[in-house]
Amino acid sequence: MNARTAPATAASRRSEARERLLDTAAGLFYAEGVQAVGVDRLIAEAGVTKATFYRHFPGKDELVLAYLGRRDRAVRERLAAAAAASPDPRATLAVLVAALADEVCGPGFRGCPFINAAAEYPDADHPVRQLVTAHRRWFRGALADLLAACGHPDPVGGAAALLLLRDGAMVAGYLDGTETRDRITATATALLGPLP
Repeated sequence: MNARTAPATAASRRSEARERLLDTAAGLFYAEGVQAVGVDRLIAEAGVTKATFYRHFPGKDELVLAYLGRRDRAVRERLAAAAAASPDPRATLAVLVAALADEVCGPGFRGCPFINAAAEYPDADHPVRQLVTAHRRWFRGALADLLAACGHPDPVGGAAALLLLRDGAMVAGYLDGTETRDRITATATALLGPLP
């Protein structure tokens, strides 16, 4: 019997259930908000038992952390892929700006999942807020590194301005829709100069 025909082990079944819970949470949390979605609904929609839920996540906050952690990894991977695709940091910035415009004008867009979660967890010491803060610190630093590689005169200030642009674009994309696309590119160009 090879790996393709071997029966699933208890560990792989748990892993599949965990991924189903995370997929369900990602869809519901993003569409409706973290606090609006209860554990019972998550369990029902993921098709798992309460015991399975609590085997993987001691509570809802741990599921929220896993959901945001997954989003954080996806952003980091996209940035790494963009940087690997071109040795030119300006090209990487251009890809980031274009991806932002595509994301905020895409169907089902409901704002930044990190900003949304932060709004629902007002305590800055809560682990969810700490994860959001760590994500933003990393992203700001990655932007500063790209700007420094471009020879920007103030990479830290430029990164803060780009993060502010991103935050505003996330809100504008949700509230104003597709008309936001051109504004994002124009504002990034005003901050950075023409991008490739």
